[in-house]
Amino acid sequence: MRISFFSRLAGLILAATILSGCGYNQFQTKDEATKAAWSEVVNQYQRRADLIPNLVNTVKGYASHERETLEAVTRARAAATSFQITPEVLNNPEAFKKFQAVQGELSGALSRLMVVSEKYPDLKADTSFRDLQSQLEGTENRITVARQRYIVSVQDYNVTVRSFPTNLTAMAFGYSAKPSFTVENEKAISTAPTVNFGK
Repeated sequence: MRISFFSRLAGLILAATILSGCGYNQFQTKDEATKAAWSEVVNQYQRRADLIPNLVNTVKGYASHERETLEAVTRARAAATSFQITPEVLNNPEAFKKFQAVQGELSGALSRLMVVSEKYPDLKADTSFRDLQSQLEGTENRITVARQRYIVSVQDYNVTVRSFPTNLTAMAFGYSAKPSFTVENEKAISTAPTVNFGK
C-alpha cells in the first residue's frame, strides 16, 4: 500500500514536470503577446481612418474638382473601417491577406490625395491642412512601428510552434503558425529599377 502511494506521488511529480516543460504556458504568453501587438496595429490604423474625413474636407474646400481622388479616399476608408478585425484574423491567412489589401488600398488613395495637394499652393499653406498632414505622417510612422512589433511577436510565436519539443505541444493543442505582414508587390520591388539618363 505504501509503494502504490509513493508510485502515485512519483507519477504526479513526473507528470507535473513534463507538463511544465511542454511549453503550454509559453504558448499562452506568446499568443497573448501577438494579440496585444495586433491590437496596437489596429489602433494605429483606426487613428489614420479617423483623420481622413477632416483631411478630405480640408482638401475639398480647395480642390473641389478633384472629385475622383476624394471619392477614392472616401471609398477606401469605408472599406478599411468596415472590415471586421478580430483575433481570428491572426490565425486565418486569407482573412489576414484581405485585411492587408484593404489597408493597402487606403494607403494608395491617401498617397494620391497628397500628390493632388501639391497642385494647390493655398492648400499647402493652410494651417489645418498642414496639421492634418503632419498628424497623418506621424500616424503612418506609428503604423510602421506597430507592424514591426507585431512581426517580431509573430516570429517569436512561430519559432515556438516549430521548435522541438514545444512543436509537440503545438500539435497536441492545435497551435499553428500565424501569418505575418508581407509586401503585396514583393516581386516588383525586388527588381532593381532601371535608370536611364539618356532620355
